[in-house]
Amino acid sequence: MDIEVLKHLVDYGVIALLVFMSFISVWFFIERVLFYKKLDVSSFKNKKALDIALTRHLTIIGTIASNAPYIGLLGTVIAIMLTFMTMSNAEIEAGKIMASLALALKATAVGLVVAIISMVFYNILSRYAEVLESEYEAKEV
Repeated sequence: MDIEVLKHLVDYGVIALLVFMSFISVWFFIERVLFYKKLDVSSFKNKKALDIALTRHLTIIGTIASNAPYIGLLGTVIAIMLTFMTMSNAEIEAGKIMASLALALKATAVGLVVAIISMVFYNILSRYAEVLESEYEAKEV
């Protein structure tokens, strides 16, 4: 298999995975916000049941936030390795090397964007869940 084809496959594969992860993160964020808006905390019999309902899908968003940079970094490392393999096989000018290395970094950039957005979503939802739990406790007293 040609190294250039392999580089494109890695780049687009990693970026496609990261875009998919961001889609999942946005989807669960919207789902949770809608759930929290219509939630009646007094309908729960105990705090544990409320806690389970409030934190559903938060782990997925948190996992995406913590792993997206690593997936982006993996794509970058593989792309840089393939660039070095290309350099070892033939004479290549410095401009093309720098362009390949710069393009390899886009996977890390996309991973960081996905992670930052997912972490913001996670923090917003965690705070929302804390407020709803406090509301429940206030009604208990």
